[in-house]
Amino acid sequence: MAPNNRQRKTGKSSRSITNVEKRKDSHYALMISQFMYISLCMVLAGAITISHRTFLATLFENDRHFSHLSTLERELAFRTEMGFYFSYFKTIISAESVYDGLFQVMNDNITEYPSTINTLKRFNLYPELIVGWAYRIYISTSDFLGHRTKICWTVNRGEGLSPVQSCEGLGEPAYFYVEAAFLLNGLMLGIFFLFGTFLSKSIFGGLITVACFMFNHGEATRVMWTPPLRESFGYPFFVLHMFVVSYILRNKITSYLFALLIGDIQICFMLSWQFAQFALLTQTLAVTAVYLLQYISIETFKVFLKGQTVGLLSSFVLLFGNEMLLTSFFASTLLAAWVLVVGNPFFTRFKNQLAIFFWQSGTFVIGTLVLKLFIGKMLILEDDAHIGEILKSKFTSFKNFHTMLYTCAKEFDFIEQETIWKLLQTLVLPSAVFAFVAVAFHLLRNEIQFFKESKGTSSESTTQTKHSVVQKEKEDAELVYHSLQLLAFTAMALLIMRLKLFWTPHLCLYTSLLASKHIFPFGSKEKNYALLAVLVACMAWTGVDNLQVQLGRVGEFSNIPMEELVEWIKAKTPQDAVFAGAMPTMATVKLCTLRPIVNHPHYEDAGLRERTKLVYSIYSRKPLSQVKANLDKLGVQYIIIEDMWCSYKAKTGCSLPEIWDLEDKQYQGSQAACHRIKKNPESYFQLVFKNNIYHVFQLLSS
Repeated sequence: MAPNNRQRKTGKSSRSITNVEKRKDSHYALMISQFMYISLCMVLAGAITISHRTFLATLFENDRHFSHLSTLERELAFRTEMGFYFSYFKTIISAESVYDGLFQVMNDNITEYPSTINTLKRFNLYPELIVGWAYRIYISTSDFLGHRTKICWTVNRGEGLSPVQSCEGLGEPAYFYVEAAFLLNGLMLGIFFLFGTFLSKSIFGGLITVACFMFNHGEATRVMWTPPLRESFGYPFFVLHMFVVSYILRNKITSYLFALLIGDIQICFMLSWQFAQFALLTQTLAVTAVYLLQYISIETFKVFLKGQTVGLLSSFVLLFGNEMLLTSFFASTLLAAWVLVVGNPFFTRFKNQLAIFFWQSGTFVIGTLVLKLFIGKMLILEDDAHIGEILKSKFTSFKNFHTMLYTCAKEFDFIEQETIWKLLQTLVLPSAVFAFVAVAFHLLRNEIQFFKESKGTSSESTTQTKHSVVQKEKEDAELVYHSLQLLAFTAMALLIMRLKLFWTPHLCLYTSLLASKHIFPFGSKEKNYALLAVLVACMAWTGVDNLQVQLGRVGEFSNIPMEELVEWIKAKTPQDAVFAGAMPTMATVKLCTLRPIVNHPHYEDAGLRERTKLVYSIYSRKPLSQVKANLDKLGVQYIIIEDMWCSYKAKTGCSLPEIWDLEDKQYQGSQAACHRIKKNPESYFQLVFKNNIYHVFQLLSS
C-alpha cells in the first residue's frame, strides 16, 4: 500500500509541476506578445514622426523655395509675429556668450522703446532660448570635430536684382530654427498615433487618427507655413499632456509621481505659448466634471490637481512672475477645484448623490467667479481684459478699437462655412459625431446599470453610518473627459476660427474610437476592420486631393519693397533711430535692422495695446498736430506708413479709418491722416523714403 500511495503522490506532484510550467509558459507568452505589440507601436510611431517631419519641411520648402533665399530674404519671409519671435533666437545666437544672450533678452530696450523689459517674462521665449542654446552647442561641437554645417552658393535672382549668397544646412540659423519646429510637430503626430491606439485599444484606431489628421492637414495645423508661431512649439506638449491625463483617468492612478509628470509637461506647454492657460482651463473644467460625476476618486483627482498646480506655480516663477497666469480663469478654476477637495468631508455628509453633485457644482462655479474677481481686484491687472471684450463683441453690439483690430482679422472671426464643409467632405466630422453618439449611449447605459447596482447595494448595506455615502468609481473616465474636451474645443472653434487648430486634431483623435471593441462590441473583429478600411478609403477620396493641393502649392518668396526699406534703414539711419508703424512691419524692422521700435505684434499686454493705439492714430482722421503729439509721447523719430493699412478692409467697417470712427466721431467725414500726410506733411513730418508700398516720414522738431 505504501508504494502505491507514493506513486499516487508522485503523480499528483507531476501534474502540479506541469500546471505551474504551463502557467509560466503562458505568462512568458503574454509578456512576449505585449513586448511585440509595444515594439510595433513604437516603430510605427517613429515612422510616422519621421514622415510627418519630412512632409512639413517639403511643404515649407515648396511654398518659399527657402533653400535658395539669402539670409535677409529668409528673415523677411518671417512676417509679423514670426519675425518677432525669430529676432530673439537671432539675439541669443549672435551674443558673445550664452549668458550675454540671456542678459540681452531679459533687459531689452529695443522692443518697446524707451522702456526696458524682460522679454522672457512677456513673450514666452523659452523655445528660442532652448533652440538658441542647442544651436550654439551644435556649432561649437561641429567646429571642434571639423564637421561642415552648411553649403553656400550664389543665386542669380534675375529681373535686374543683385545676386545673393544662399546657404543650406543646419549651420544656417533659419534652417536650424525651423527644423526644431518641424521635428517637434513630427513627433506630435507620432504621439497622436499612440494616443489613438491607447484610447481605442487598437492599432487601427491610431492609424485612423493619423489618416484623419493628414486628410485634414490644412485644417489641423499651420506649422508648415508659420513655424515660429507659439503654437508650433506649445501644442505638441499639450497633446502629450492630454495623453498622460487620459492614462491617469483610465487607470485610476493615485501615485504622485504622475503629478510631477503632468507638472513637467505643463511647464513646457506654458513656457512656450501664452494661450496655454485657456487650453488648460478647458481641461480643468472637463476633469473636474469627471470627478463630480464620480468617474474618479478624490485621490486620482488630487494627482491631477497637484500636477496642474505644480505646473502653474513653476511657470509663474520661470516667467519671472507673469501676473497674467495668476489672474487667469485657469488659476481661479484650479483654486476652486481645490476647494472641492478640502470641502469633501462636508459634501459627503449628504445622503443623496444628486444633492452632493449640485452642492459641489455650485461651489465650484461660484468659487471660480468669486476668486477670479478677487484676484483681479487684488493685482489690478488689465492685460487679459481684451479677451472678455472680444467674447462680448461676439454676442452683443459692443465694439471698441482693440476688439475691432481682433475681430476684423479673419482668424478671429467665427468659423467659416468652408472649414465645416471640408471636414464634412473628408468624413472626419460625421465620423466623430457618430463616435460621440455611440460613446454617449455607452455611458448612458453604464450610468443606468451603475444606478441600479448602487441602489441595490445601498438597500442591502447595514454597516454604513448615518451620514455616509457609498462612492464607487465608474469605468470609462477617459471617455467622459475626451467627450467634454471635444465639446469645449468645438465651442472655441465656432467662436474663433483660429482655435480650430485645437478642434480638428481632437476630431481626428475622437474618431479613433470607431475602432474600439469596448464601444462597438458587436460583430467580429474582421468585419469591423473591414468596415473601418472602407471608411478610410472613403475619407481618402477627398483627403488625398487635399494633400495634393498642399503639395502643389509651389512658390518663391520675394518682397523687394520690404527689402528696399530694410536696406535703406540700415544704410541711412543711425543705430539708435526709433521707428513706429504697423505691427507686422515693426517685427521685420526689429529683426532685420536691430533698430528700436515702440510697438510690435504681441498684442496681449495692456500697455502695448495703448502704445499701438497711439501709433495707429496716423491711420485716423485726427489733425496731424495731434498725431505728431501722440508719436512724440513715445519718442518716435520715424513713422512707416503703408497704403494697405490706410485703405484696405477685409470687410465693411474694418479699414483703420473706419475703426477710428468708433472713437473719433467728431472727425467722421474727414480725410485720413495717412492720406493727408503724403500731400501736405505740414511742419510736423518730412518724407525721407518711399517706394510703391512704404512711405517713411521723419518727425521734425517742434
